[in-house]
Amino acid sequence: MALLTFLVEDNRTIRDNLIPALEDLVDARVLGIAETEADASAWLAAHGGEWQLLIVDLFLKEGSGLGVLRSCVRRRERQRAVVLSNFINPDIRARCMALGADAVFDKSRDLEAFFDYCTAQGSA
Repeated sequence: MALLTFLVEDNRTIRDNLIPALEDLVDARVLGIAETEADASAWLAAHGGEWQLLIVDLFLKEGSGLGVLRSCVRRRERQRAVVLSNFINPDIRARCMALGADAVFDKSRDLEAFFDYCTAQGSA
């Protein structure tokens, strides 16, 4: 059964590479995408129980991934929110975790760990 995923990423090139990789490597199905905090928050509010994995970049066209994390702090137990961003340092990681992220990954260093995490979520 496919891992139902929502992607918050404003970089088209990254989306165009990440979505097929998620589909092929993780058996994920991307239900939707958002490029802004407001669009992501609205989608999450309208589709509360439909997704299993939320993937959030920190820097968006408008707003921030931190705001997206805030908007889904009250989610179902089986739902996971992860940050996948280029700007990860100990302070940012701590802020993301404090806002409810289940995991934080650096796009440039942690892709293998990210895909391993996603695969584990699909198997759970």
